[in-house]
Amino acid sequence: MTPARQTRIEAPEPGWTVHADVAVVGSGIAGLSTALRYVRATSAGRVVLVTKDRLSTGSTAYAQGGIAAAMAPEDGPVAHMVDTLLAGAGMCDPHAVHVLATEGPDALRWLISLGAEFDREDDGALSLTREGGHRADRVAHAGGDATGAEIQRALVQAVLSEERIEVVEHAVALDALRDPVGGAVCGATLHVMGEGERDGVGAVLAPALVLATGGMGQVFAATTNPTVSTGDGLALAARAGARLRDLEFIQFHPTVLWLGPHARGRQPLVSEALRGEGAYLVDAEGRRIMEGVHELGDLAPRDVVARTIARTMAEQGTDHVYLETRHFGRSTWERRFPTILASCRDHGIDPLSEVIPVAPAAHYASGGVETDIDGRTGVPGLWAVGEVARTGVHGANRLASNSLLEGLVYADRIAARLADQTRDREQTRAGEQTRAGRSVAGAMTTGATAPLADPDTTATVRALMSRDAGVLRTGEGLAALVDRLDALAVPAEPVAPGVAAWEATNLLTVARLVAAAALRRTESRGAHQRADTPEPRPELRVRPVVVRLEGDTIVTTDEIREPSLPPALVSELDAIVFPLAQPDPSPEARAEFALPWTAPHQSHVDTVRRALAEDLTAGPRIDVTTVATIPADQVRTAHVVARADGTVSGLALAELVFWTVAEGAVEVSRQAEDGDSVKRGDVLMTVTARTRDLLTAERTALNLLTHMSGIATATRAWVDAVAGTGARIRDSRKTTPGLRALDKYAVRCGGGVNHRYCLSDAGLVKDNHVVAAGGVGEAVRAIRSRFPDLPLEVEVDRVDQIEDALAAGAEEILLDNFSVERLTEAVALVDGRARLESSGGLTLDTAADVAATGVDYLAVGALTHSSPALDIALDLS
Repeated sequence: MTPARQTRIEAPEPGWTVHADVAVVGSGIAGLSTALRYVRATSAGRVVLVTKDRLSTGSTAYAQGGIAAAMAPEDGPVAHMVDTLLAGAGMCDPHAVHVLATEGPDALRWLISLGAEFDREDDGALSLTREGGHRADRVAHAGGDATGAEIQRALVQAVLSEERIEVVEHAVALDALRDPVGGAVCGATLHVMGEGERDGVGAVLAPALVLATGGMGQVFAATTNPTVSTGDGLALAARAGARLRDLEFIQFHPTVLWLGPHARGRQPLVSEALRGEGAYLVDAEGRRIMEGVHELGDLAPRDVVARTIARTMAEQGTDHVYLETRHFGRSTWERRFPTILASCRDHGIDPLSEVIPVAPAAHYASGGVETDIDGRTGVPGLWAVGEVARTGVHGANRLASNSLLEGLVYADRIAARLADQTRDREQTRAGEQTRAGRSVAGAMTTGATAPLADPDTTATVRALMSRDAGVLRTGEGLAALVDRLDALAVPAEPVAPGVAAWEATNLLTVARLVAAAALRRTESRGAHQRADTPEPRPELRVRPVVVRLEGDTIVTTDEIREPSLPPALVSELDAIVFPLAQPDPSPEARAEFALPWTAPHQSHVDTVRRALAEDLTAGPRIDVTTVATIPADQVRTAHVVARADGTVSGLALAELVFWTVAEGAVEVSRQAEDGDSVKRGDVLMTVTARTRDLLTAERTALNLLTHMSGIATATRAWVDAVAGTGARIRDSRKTTPGLRALDKYAVRCGGGVNHRYCLSDAGLVKDNHVVAAGGVGEAVRAIRSRFPDLPLEVEVDRVDQIEDALAAGAEEILLDNFSVERLTEAVALVDGRARLESSGGLTLDTAADVAATGVDYLAVGALTHSSPALDIALDLS
């Protein structure tokens, strides 16, 4: 396999080398948690953790507000999912959000077990508050408004206690190293900036490189990010060939302390936790600017608040608005927000007696390096976690305080997968010794060298980005921005390598990627607001923008998004296929009939979408009754209940319907399994989701479930009728159009077996074939000549046709409309030389007599085309 093409920046050859099982770049919550989780999940795994500053100064330390998790008894993961999806403006990945919300509480408990001390109520329970976009108190905080610092302290202390974690401080990561065989990442080059045991450019060699480098806020003129946030991880990943996604969704924190018109660089954050405690935004005249804008008012999602502030400033010709907090009083300020109070006073503002001037500033990148649900990028050996990664949690706009939780949850998932890989390597340790001892010369350091950017252009890049890629954008401005940045990427004179040049290059690379993505998205959605196209375009909701580097060229595409599903549900859906059918149509069949082909679970997803479209295809494409009568944020639990005795089939399909409508904001527990016999009143499934979603999904879910369970119930009755005879009950191709796989699966749930799935599974000579071919023998021989390896079946309606069929090589004979007497005669005549099926004219009353003749199968086409549905209902609790 030829390694993927890589671009690298000019740097001296590495002068030193360190080896590890995992290299982690970044020392915030994501990087520290990954390193710690990994070594504690392995017996001997070693980590080299690289940080651009000191270990204790990751971006996490600057987080004021807190960490969101559904910890309160009255809260729940589904409510957290709903708020996250609403904030994400349709661009979240449902599975990623589901993982975040369901695994979040345990992740927070793990953090507490390390010694992180969060604020508590008098009874010892976590003190929880509310921030923008949250409809419940679920934000845990420490030291009032010093949450990040406390988390960083606890994690750093835990990391320093681990002998198998080596820390390299004051080091900037340069480029990924690639294995010359296959192109997998096998480490990284980095430059230690004159402090510590190593100096200059060196290399970490490891089978896994985890990027946890944080954000890119320094690409803008005003930001809440520390000075080290120059997008190094994003640029490294892009040069390594990784795809980056959703980069246009840059979140601007709406309330950053305004320090004057000429302030640049990192600005003090004024946490929205203040608004969670009752602060509100006003203009210079004291008018509340969020009234009537959003149902949550001043606690609306950050994109809404930032956009409203930007428009207010534009309309009034000002460069800031104000946050009113004077009604808090001294005790609230000193107890809950001591850090912010001190920061304001350091800048000459006393919140106890005056309003706080605030303005939006670049805060958080919702997009990043595209990863799967376990943190893998598209480049083997390269992983990403935290703000540098695009997991799909944040969509078009991050819900407040979800970022710290994302770092915890996905660090755990990455560490678990890496631990699995380490255990696999330990089983073949002899072969790995050579790899572990590989020198830098043995790794691929070749590739096109990108020109270094002139550090003197950095201020220009930041000013351009703030002007044309800020809170409000236009297509004209973005197009001009792309041209200006591309021109800056070609320096007038060669630039010498060095930290300033490398940072400038990374910053310019990221700016170009962001600008290209923003230009590509021609709508307003979430944190990407286009003044020239102020409304969202529904068709672009499912078309994320992907950007990548090809040499020094930025390539952008928008691709149809297929939301991921939980692996367990995917496996279950993939099993709902006819077990003997060839799963992939032949190339000839696809060419002749233009047959599309997808994995089995995807075909069921398509079936569900088509079914839902029948309910949501007209008018405003919503359930108008549900939308009119039920609040958007109401969450309820419903029970799927049998209203009659029967056999269950289709629970996975019903779950898929709820998952699809709720976009993953759902929790499902099953009290029955497909194939179970149930009694009237039995609960089959419990579903928690938004009430709107439950009721919108109800009919489609029940249509599938009652239909399939009806088939399974009818099949079970026939199976019971022939019990003890050795005969099997099987179906035919008389199925519901478009639902054959589901109908036949339901037969299996009822204890029956399937006949052929389609026209190419077996040769089946019926009466019309006999007429057309000139006889039974002629038809059978023709099939044997053309398709010698296919199973061969012959349908006969007279005993005298049986010998001809056997002589021609029939393996199975279908006895159509034979009486019990004639069946007995046929069984004796065949005497085991072929399998026998009885079909036509069968009833439950005669099934036992027919089976007693010795036939192998009873074919009951009515199972799949006329079985009555089993009565099943959805009851809200």
